[in-house]
Amino acid sequence: MKRDERDAGFAAYVTARRPRLYRTAFLVCGDPHEAEDLVQTALAKLYVAWPRVIAVGQVDAYVRKVIVNAHLDEVRRPHRRRERSTRDELLDRVAQAPVALEETDELWQALRGLSPGQRVVVVLRHYWGLSVNETAETLSISPGTVKSQTSDALERLRSALEQPLLTKRG
Repeated sequence: MKRDERDAGFAAYVTARRPRLYRTAFLVCGDPHEAEDLVQTALAKLYVAWPRVIAVGQVDAYVRKVIVNAHLDEVRRPHRRRERSTRDELLDRVAQAPVALEETDELWQALRGLSPGQRVVVVLRHYWGLSVNETAETLSISPGTVKSQTSDALERLRSALEQPLLTKRG
């Protein structure tokens, strides 16, 4: 593959997929600056591996795995964590959703209440629409772990999201 062809293919992929990659990174980490860093890390690694990855045809899977692994590495290194943005800064950066702002805020607070592993599983399963096996492969864990993490996460989300509704009604 010639360098011009390689660069053109890579540029086309980035142009088409960058917004979705950013949204994935943001959902996983909850910080707009860290999300940008995660996407940049993933795209730098993708560029180096582009000929191999494109030959296999699993570009999205490769980039998702890099984003998730980079985030989990960051979570495991508390000395490297940056001060998180305030809630208002986060809401300013989030794309407009078809739900009311207070519902978006409640959903985001519920997602932040999940462990990093549970949040990643929810994002991969329900935002990316990956199967249990695809999620397990991406995270290098067993399908049973994906199922239990998903079940626990959804139960925690249901509980967190029902509580504000009960408070508002009652």
